[in-house]
Amino acid sequence: MTAYRYHLRVLAVVIAVSLLMPSIALAQETQDDNSEKLNNFTVDAELMTRSELRLGGLPDNEEDNDNKAYFILERTRLGLDYERTFLKAHITAQHSAVWGQAGKGSFNLYEAWVQLTSRKGFFAKIGRQVLSYDDERIIGSNDWAMAALSHDLVKVGYEGGSHKLHAMLAYNQNAESVNGGTEYRNGDKPYKLMQNLWYHYDHPRVPFGASLLFMNQGLQSVNEENLDKTYYQQLLGTYVSYRPKQWSLEGSFYYQMGKNDYGLDISAWMASVRGTYRPSTQWGINAGYDILSGDPYFAVPPGGGFGLVQHKTIKGFSPVYGSHHKFYGAMDFFYITSYYDGFTPGLQNYYAGASYMLSNKLKFDATYHYFAIATNTENLDKPLGHEIELSASYTPIKEVTISAGYSYMHGTETMERLKRVDNERNLHWAWLNLIVRPRFLQVKW
Repeated sequence: MTAYRYHLRVLAVVIAVSLLMPSIALAQETQDDNSEKLNNFTVDAELMTRSELRLGGLPDNEEDNDNKAYFILERTRLGLDYERTFLKAHITAQHSAVWGQAGKGSFNLYEAWVQLTSRKGFFAKIGRQVLSYDDERIIGSNDWAMAALSHDLVKVGYEGGSHKLHAMLAYNQNAESVNGGTEYRNGDKPYKLMQNLWYHYDHPRVPFGASLLFMNQGLQSVNEENLDKTYYQQLLGTYVSYRPKQWSLEGSFYYQMGKNDYGLDISAWMASVRGTYRPSTQWGINAGYDILSGDPYFAVPPGGGFGLVQHKTIKGFSPVYGSHHKFYGAMDFFYITSYYDGFTPGLQNYYAGASYMLSNKLKFDATYHYFAIATNTENLDKPLGHEIELSASYTPIKEVTISAGYSYMHGTETMERLKRVDNERNLHWAWLNLIVRPRFLQVKW
């Protein structure tokens, strides 16, 4: 199929869904003429302020080993919600910045979507929206980051009984260029095209759930020889959970294939397992293991590179649009910041933790991580280091949450060489976070 025909089919799907949405709503309202119609409009806000103190971290170069920093971040969101029978609409404006930052920081429309549903469980949702699936390892909101994640797409699906099926379609461009072709470069998202299919099964009487995810991404070529080409990358995998009484067991496996934006073949995978035990509502313990495949050498573009080992298959797994801060250590050394010079040796993450609720307003958490790379590399040992995380959260009223945390990492020589961290290998990070979510207005008619 030529790229031109493919784009025509993408456009046809978008138009068909757009035409179908009003038909669904009209049919349902015709059936519901005799019932009371309820309109609900709300105005909400979220104001988040977070201060961070970093002692040791990622220096700009090898000589800069005393990398200390203190700063305050802020994020403000204003959300408008409208809901009536079979119709929902939502808009969220977002501003994020560092206190004292020159200019106006970052201001954008974080969400803007409309959704129509049918009585039988079918729905269509179009616009800029947040995606959150399963444990958010592959597709999540990444809400810890000030900018967070949202996507411009069409989503259609069905939710009823024990079954959920969602199909998603995204097509990105830099501008409405008439003469510039369909190239997409340096946009808000790395993908030009994306199609996702997600299926989930669970049953209220059985403590078991399972999901299947398929993702196809079209990436604009960065190879100088064919800049107008689009390469396609696929991801296929599953997430399962089993939660009998006080226990919770989770596991996932995903495989990546296709080609990256250089046109190199991809063959990468990841797996995870996690167990949690809660003998009471007050406290619980957990442990787990993550492994993400990697490359033993630097990735080399098709044109080659002096002194580098040429290999044509990328084995480093990318967790794409997940909430990485949630899984691979609170200090964000992995999959939020990259290894030195784009090296992808993968990651192993062994962890164990405990949580304790002193009251329904005050909670404490502690987690230990042992990190190692996943591949055998020349002149490097696998261990990366040990990380300890302590945090507490307090909710005096339902609209306000105050949280604080401290993390310490003792890195190895491998960590120092791959991440260019502090030579003393002792890294500290502390933070204090305030979130206020007031509701300004709620009107029903």
